[in-house]
Amino acid sequence: MGAGVSNWTLANAVSRLGQLGVVSGTALDAVVARRLQDGDPGGHIKDALDHFPIPDIAQRIYNRFFVKDGRAPHEPYKLSPVHSVKPSRFLQELTVVANFVEVFLAKRGHHNPVGINYLEKIQMPNLASIYGAMLAGVDYILMGAGIPREIPGILDKFMHHEEASLKIDVKDDEEVGYFSMTFNPTEIMGKLKDSLKRPKFIPIISSAILAITMAKRATGSVEGFIIEGPSAGGHNAPPRGAKDLDENGEPIWGEKDEVDLEKIKQFGLPFWLAGSFGTPEKVQEALALGATGVQIGTPFAFCQESGLRDDIKHWVIRKLASGEVSTFTDPKASPTGFPFKVVQIEGTLSDEGEYDARPRICDAGYLRSPYKGEDGQIHYRCPSEPQEDYLRKGGHIEDTYGRKCLCNGLLANIGMSQLQRTGYLEKPLITAGKNLSVILNFLHEGQLTYSAADVIETLCPQLVTARV
Repeated sequence: MGAGVSNWTLANAVSRLGQLGVVSGTALDAVVARRLQDGDPGGHIKDALDHFPIPDIAQRIYNRFFVKDGRAPHEPYKLSPVHSVKPSRFLQELTVVANFVEVFLAKRGHHNPVGINYLEKIQMPNLASIYGAMLAGVDYILMGAGIPREIPGILDKFMHHEEASLKIDVKDDEEVGYFSMTFNPTEIMGKLKDSLKRPKFIPIISSAILAITMAKRATGSVEGFIIEGPSAGGHNAPPRGAKDLDENGEPIWGEKDEVDLEKIKQFGLPFWLAGSFGTPEKVQEALALGATGVQIGTPFAFCQESGLRDDIKHWVIRKLASGEVSTFTDPKASPTGFPFKVVQIEGTLSDEGEYDARPRICDAGYLRSPYKGEDGQIHYRCPSEPQEDYLRKGGHIEDTYGRKCLCNGLLANIGMSQLQRTGYLEKPLITAGKNLSVILNFLHEGQLTYSAADVIETLCPQLVTARV
């Protein structure tokens, strides 16, 4: 769901209803920093910070970003530092604290499990992010958009506050090399006595081959799989066959992309199916195929509790009722090179005119790629940054065509649009699953809103337990 859509409010609501609420771990350092600058409505972040184990760190973050009564509309957000392979101490503190805050709030007031979802493609924040989530007692860690083979071993290390390392992909003359990035909890937090609970690790995969790789070659235990098909929202695994496009310009997935569930069942691990499973019939189909359950994204993204802007939710629902909105699988939008599903909404970056009018700015930097320069040092580039900068850094002009700034677009989705120095106000870029119209099934007659409870009760009323 991008950044901040599956927020603590939504995850808390879903977990209270007996299901696994999962918060998005993407760009949480920026999300929490901007919430503070918006005045911390309800005082929730301050409450979470009061429970952080090192008060001095929590206070330092609060003092840096909190704005009483919130920033003025004409004022830009103060940016959080950009991630790199050698982050500053402050950035590590901010990342730990932000992930702690989101998980703490998602778990507050009930005793049911909560998970957090990270992207393997956004590697540089992951060590500090995972440790922060574990400090808050996160129960599940989900990760996709790559092969997160090293993460299980990192969880084992962090249980005991031990230093852990993660290989970071670094391009070198078009070849991919590695840089070993480390995070030492004691350097940031000091010595903490109590061990942390190890969360269950669930990789998000798109093939039986990836399941075999994770089950046999991961650095620690894997507790199950989420099997995500190409109709799911957000990033999709590229087709494994020829990279052809259909008449609409969307990637074509074929037989090679079908997942062999029988091979996955051989591991004896639970698995969940994802991608267009947002109806009661599809839930039952998944269970009949041997799945433990399903992962639901789009229906929750447009419910009352999600972080998506209310005006966007209402606009999409109104347009869906008249069949005037759709989702396009854009093969170029994401700087990662993965296909990315974009809801076609006027006034957002899905609109070609809005895309052309946006100055190319890269100031959040979550999707920057490290590369080794001619000086032998590690530098960073992104296909969505100004083209002259990208070319100067050794990139190819064709890689920049059609690339959109997901970082700023996804933050704009949740009401955190940056006001750039040029006066440009960042526009949203909405992602959702291919079967977007399914959200109409959760609406009561005459209404434009529905709740997380409506989603769960519609999909699986027999499972609603509300164990608080």
